[in-house]
Amino acid sequence: MPAMPGVAPYVPPPHVGPRAHMVPLSLADPFRWLARGARDLTAHMGIAVFYGMCFWAMGLTLGVVFQHRPEYTMSIASGCLLLGPFLAMGLYEVSRRRALGLQPDLASSLTCWDAHLRSMAMLVLVLIVLELLWGRASLVVFAVFFNTGMPSTTGVLQAVFNPENWEFVAVYLGVGGVFAGLVYATAVVSIPMILDRDTDAITAGITSIRVVATHPGVMLLWGALITVLVALALLPWGMGLILIGPLLGHASWHAYRGTVRWEEAPDAASGVPEPSAPPGPA
Repeated sequence: MPAMPGVAPYVPPPHVGPRAHMVPLSLADPFRWLARGARDLTAHMGIAVFYGMCFWAMGLTLGVVFQHRPEYTMSIASGCLLLGPFLAMGLYEVSRRRALGLQPDLASSLTCWDAHLRSMAMLVLVLIVLELLWGRASLVVFAVFFNTGMPSTTGVLQAVFNPENWEFVAVYLGVGGVFAGLVYATAVVSIPMILDRDTDAITAGITSIRVVATHPGVMLLWGALITVLVALALLPWGMGLILIGPLLGHASWHAYRGTVRWEEAPDAASGVPEPSAPPGPA
């Protein structure tokens, strides 16, 4: 609208916070992230094995509960979802310190979340709410297709792998895919971003969703690689998580550094933006 006579037009104030710019990606980048994660893993194998044992213990607990008391599976999964991001942040801290030329150690990785507790708690709360909604939606799907009551653990497996129940499988996978996509898009770079920038959970989550929306093909490939590696890690009694878990943790840090570049706030004296460090290979 034209400005009123005698009234200066409104000019929005300059952006004073750091701007997140999406880095152009190619389909080769997810494999580069894995390679850089492998270098971090092998450089500090002792720390990696510690976190890998934690991931393995979580996987074993979830498997035992699903086998013997499936009604508590979602509760245990919520607990794993609560603990998992804090374990992953320890691995991000190892990669972050290596990128800065500092010596990583187990103690600093175990306490790195302390300064970011509020943001981490908010983000984990959002993820748990999504996971609970996912569980509720799954129960609704079961209730619609199994009006005689919830099947046992064996019954669930038979239903999933029974070709006669293709409608149930299609709906179940469709509902699960929607919620899995929401969780993935919200978390894929938000947790390492909180560690790196000490930002709030909402900004981190929105930036993570922007990354996925800007590069859907590359991030879909990255999600598929994560899924395949985790599935392979679960085959021999979940023991593969001892190495695959830390590998994916380190690689996720490099995924964040490879997808987001920061433009710092303008310098107060010159008004020229201060360039941030490029997301190098670390």
